[in-house]
Amino acid sequence: MKTACDYDNACPDMKYIHDTMYVISGKWKMLIIISLRNGNRRYREIAKSIPNITFRMLSKELKEMEMNKLVSRTVGNGTPITIDYELTDYCRTLWPLLGEMITWGKQHRKVI
Repeated sequence: MKTACDYDNACPDMKYIHDTMYVISGKWKMLIIISLRNGNRRYREIAKSIPNITFRMLSKELKEMEMNKLVSRTVGNGTPITIDYELTDYCRTLWPLLGEMITWGKQHRKVI
């Protein structure tokens, strides 16, 4: 009798779900993606578009997202220095998942 799920043998898909959840987990990452998708590129624009996110949390999340290749960060040469954030092509592969999450969320609101 098996009591635990071995990632590689008994439940191979579980490790992929685990990886996905690691990259998009938390309450802010998906909202940051939506903000960037809606055209917000500058730090303060992103912060203003997401209610209740702190600057510290936004910085932390953007760094993690950059590390996971979901956003790119471009530092401008002008004065004052500007920093723009942009979704990567790799991040855009999440669109089908985001669409399904939005659809599910709309249906869930009707159920509850």
